[in-house]
Amino acid sequence: SHPEEMVAVAAELDYTALGVTDHDGFRGAAKVHQSARRIGLPVVYGTEVGMPPDTPARSVVSSDPLAGGGPAGSPGSPSLEAGRVQPEAGPGGGAPRRGRIRRMHGSKPVVKPETDHLILLAPDPAGYAAIARFVTRGQFRGQKDEPRYTYSDLAEAARHGGLVALSGCRSGAVNRAAIAGDLNGAIAAVEHLRDIFPGRFYLEVWDHGMPEDDLRNDVVAEVARITRIPLLATNNAHYASRRDADLAEVLAAIGGRRSLDTADGFRPATDERYLRSPAEMQRRLGRYRGAVERAAELGADLAFDLDLLAPDLPDFPMPGAFTTEIEYLTHLAFEGARTVYPGEDGRIDPRARARLEHELDVIGDLGFAGFFLVAWDIVQFARSRDIYCQIRGSGADSAICRCIGLTRVDPIRLNLPFERFLSAERGRPPDIDIDFEAERREEVIQYCYQRYGRERAAMVANVITYRARSVLQDVGKAFGLTQAQVNGLTKYLDTRNPKAIRSEVELPQGLTAELIYDVCDRLDGFPRHLGIHSGGMVVSQRPLWQVVPLEWGRMEDRSVLQWDKDDCAAMGVVKFDLLALGALNGMHLSVDMIREVHGVDVDLATIPQEPVIYDMLTRADTVGVFQVESRAQMATLPKMKPRTFYDLAIEVALIRPGPIQGHSVHPFLRRRNGLEQVRFPHESARPVLEKTLGVPVFQEQLMEL
Repeated sequence: SHPEEMVAVAAELDYTALGVTDHDGFRGAAKVHQSARRIGLPVVYGTEVGMPPDTPARSVVSSDPLAGGGPAGSPGSPSLEAGRVQPEAGPGGGAPRRGRIRRMHGSKPVVKPETDHLILLAPDPAGYAAIARFVTRGQFRGQKDEPRYTYSDLAEAARHGGLVALSGCRSGAVNRAAIAGDLNGAIAAVEHLRDIFPGRFYLEVWDHGMPEDDLRNDVVAEVARITRIPLLATNNAHYASRRDADLAEVLAAIGGRRSLDTADGFRPATDERYLRSPAEMQRRLGRYRGAVERAAELGADLAFDLDLLAPDLPDFPMPGAFTTEIEYLTHLAFEGARTVYPGEDGRIDPRARARLEHELDVIGDLGFAGFFLVAWDIVQFARSRDIYCQIRGSGADSAICRCIGLTRVDPIRLNLPFERFLSAERGRPPDIDIDFEAERREEVIQYCYQRYGRERAAMVANVITYRARSVLQDVGKAFGLTQAQVNGLTKYLDTRNPKAIRSEVELPQGLTAELIYDVCDRLDGFPRHLGIHSGGMVVSQRPLWQVVPLEWGRMEDRSVLQWDKDDCAAMGVVKFDLLALGALNGMHLSVDMIREVHGVDVDLATIPQEPVIYDMLTRADTVGVFQVESRAQMATLPKMKPRTFYDLAIEVALIRPGPIQGHSVHPFLRRRNGLEQVRFPHESARPVLEKTLGVPVFQEQLMEL
């Protein structure tokens, strides 16, 4: 079930608290926190980990994979040196050779090593951070989808975080022995865990209607009596309501890369892993005195509000006598302004100086100077490696960005309002998106890892959710269809909506077809897997695992947060977007070719605007031209007939959700072609809307209005 649904059902059942324990991390913690806060339900945060089952491994003290992972300045640190990407040298050791960088992609493991499952619960934010650090260590010691935990790390986390542990599911060491009727083996497992969690270890009993439940629970109860470990009634709920049991089984089969027939021996034979009412829990497990009441009491004791302190940006190393980041940013801005906005006697143009002072006041008051300096540092690195880059979006509204070299757009000349980019009223960090050459962007990403360390720099995750093709592929295979069959069914599927599969795809009539249609419909929007955001990078002053665990990405040398961009934004984690743009790569290749063949160095910023280019654009001859190659753009260009660069800016802005939904496109084109009179809603709006013929097109115009 979705986190929101689990929270809503728990609240309806009047739970004292709801415990959320994802496998190997806190992937759902942010969404649960947001939903629970709206409803007012207390939440216990934890995770389920797989510990090594063999006794010798329990005492092994492994090297810390996070050691030396601090900010740059720790030479030789494995976490800093690993994954360093160097561009391949060209012929004769000259300029870097451009071309697709080969990166390794591993596949998801099908057969995982057997581990002893254990539930870890955090009593407070410090315990939450201890679990996140423990998980991050295990993730970095292992590989994607195969973390490797050690008992020495577990003991350290339990000691520092005051962690509470539960004996876990049927794959836990205690329960595995209990299922086999091995009382001595169960006691030995309990004794070991009790030493790690003194006074904070609990044994679980549950009833899923399985034949072995009574035997296992009775053995566990006897172990509890002998060892004096308290019993706890749980239900290992995987879905909110019983009606969703079939979805859980299908998803388990998909996750194990098995069909439902093959997975039959691995999945539970009942539909009892749902959120039960307190009365039903008492009826099922009341014979174990105090187990149900103790679960409610423990939940109330451990629940806390996940208001994590969002990590600050790292302190920027400032040269010379500069003592504050705003002081250094001011120096860089005014030094750049002497070239960008020259005035009389070597001074800065008065209008530009006033604009810069205003922007610096806002940046200083909000404490965002470090944000600009980190972006500037990343761009400086790229340019030192001859990597084309350019800021995009509202960053062009800032004269500071112009003066420190993040953009070549002149916001003062174009009358672009700084408040669209950053304002005291919003109080949020600015959104700086930087485009880099697609084939060399990896060097910039690895630079961030090297400069700030693996603990303090990470890519943002991207939660890939089910859409029509992917859900039909996965569900079809789970129900026994072959790869060739699902490929044929999805090849011509022209929709992203799983609810439309029934009308778009014809399956052979029968129960299996109806089940496939039903499951595909209900899995709409469910997460399929965790990917890597196209460019979101987080850098932090303190270790990011204090907020959320880190793990390896499927792509070689990429480490990622376990949250997506929406979760990061909700929890106050600031990201930079380091985007890959193929057009920049093509432009750089062209410039290099012109230099090699004709001996001419081309400066893209000084190329004259030639009429023949606008003729080509008017013919919609724009295949492969960034921003104007979509079908909608190509259909609009002949009507727009652009003759200046500003015309192109309007063209690109028109084909956006805002102008389209605001019905600005056709009125503008009619006025552009003289088919409609230019009108203004009020004479005072003329200076704002005159360039766009009385039609609001840009966000800046709406702000000015």
